[in-house]
Amino acid sequence: MAKTAQKPGYRCAECGWRTTKWVGRCGECQAWGTVDEEGARGVNVVQAGATSAPALPIGQVKAEVATARSTGVAELDRVLGGGLVPGAVVLLAGEPGIGKSTLLLEAAARIAERATVLYVTGEESAAQVRLRADRIGAIQDQLYLAAETELSALVTHVEKVQPRLLVVDSVQTIGSAQATGVPGGVTQVREVAANLVRLAKERNLATVLVGHVTKDGSIAGPRTLEHLVDVVLNFEGDRHSRLRMVRAIKNRFGPTDEIGCFDLHERGIEGITDPSGLFVSRRSEPVPGTCVTVTVEGTRPLPAEVQALVARTEAQQPRRTSSGLDTYRVQMVLAVLERRLNARLGGCDVFTATVGGIKLADPAVDLSVMLAVASAAGDKPLPPGLVALGEVGLAGELRPVKDVRRRLTEAARLGFKRALVPAGSLEEGTGKRPGQRALVPVGPVAFAPGFEVVQAENVWDALTHVT
Repeated sequence: MAKTAQKPGYRCAECGWRTTKWVGRCGECQAWGTVDEEGARGVNVVQAGATSAPALPIGQVKAEVATARSTGVAELDRVLGGGLVPGAVVLLAGEPGIGKSTLLLEAAARIAERATVLYVTGEESAAQVRLRADRIGAIQDQLYLAAETELSALVTHVEKVQPRLLVVDSVQTIGSAQATGVPGGVTQVREVAANLVRLAKERNLATVLVGHVTKDGSIAGPRTLEHLVDVVLNFEGDRHSRLRMVRAIKNRFGPTDEIGCFDLHERGIEGITDPSGLFVSRRSEPVPGTCVTVTVEGTRPLPAEVQALVARTEAQQPRRTSSGLDTYRVQMVLAVLERRLNARLGGCDVFTATVGGIKLADPAVDLSVMLAVASAAGDKPLPPGLVALGEVGLAGELRPVKDVRRRLTEAARLGFKRALVPAGSLEEGTGKRPGQRALVPVGPVAFAPGFEVVQAENVWDALTHVT
């Protein structure tokens, strides 16, 4: 009996979605022209039985091989979870000109003080990178530089130099002869990234890949790129400001809620070990429409200022604009203000923003947004030295948030005198009923003397305490 021929399978190069027949558009990620027959784009099929090392009982696997090693840049180590792990592949993404190359050149120079580093640039010439290295003081004997755009040439440099760290700037500029398409395309990026990950694992080589971002801020290239690497870092910042932040989106070796703060200037980039106060305006007199809150990024509490502006408009549809805040949470807070506190915002444009370019997605910011808008609508400033934190519910209740004591300790250290928090946030050690003012007990690890904490059950109580 004749055997029935096996039907070919089709796979999306963008997200890995599979189908039994060809389609022009992926059914998962909705990308056009990314579905091809498996094996048609240079995908290597691994033969069964081909293995590089025997399987071992988990107790016999040496864990010290995966120990993180410091990069010499403290703020970068904080985000990575202690440093770079040998064999790990890190993807650093950010907008053009944000400072990715400067940060990596600085880290490469620090590591080159004790180990060999290979920096491969595909976007700039070697002379251009040398000029930047001279400017920031990143000249080291063990820091090797190569300008290449071909994957095979890159691998040759690795074999000759035998580095402990490989930096590829950027992965979208490297091309492979084994894949179709132009460098930067979906197929090429997937093929190059897969080969670099394989190279890193085989040689136990820490590798950092620089990635581009699209207009909406997502990482350019196929989604499989983020799945292939071990760590995904996002480099953020306003081009008109010197402040830069590195945030971990994915991290197999450490936390994903830490951020690193940097100051980018003409002499290079420096870590900011104490960023508290960077996101708060300095003024002699209180201004209507401003309220300070304290957010927590990993283990770091950060005071941040929320500003609001409420202006009358003749337009049929008033504008609701937010910068640095979650738009949907701001709209929810505005709805609670109108429904629960009878605020008249229907004929007004409402603008909300943060200071210093920080992005706040913490639910604890809700109460500060509500107070800032209420202050702007009434054209009445809030009491000086006040911080507010708490999540606002649709029924108007205030919900406690995590790490309240850590947030208040930081606020007291910076000189704030009064805090408004949800009821029940300080049940331990206060002995006061909700809604009643309580002086926080003084202690070596507690808050500063005279720091007053007010607990409120709902938005009515909160507004009453500050007006």
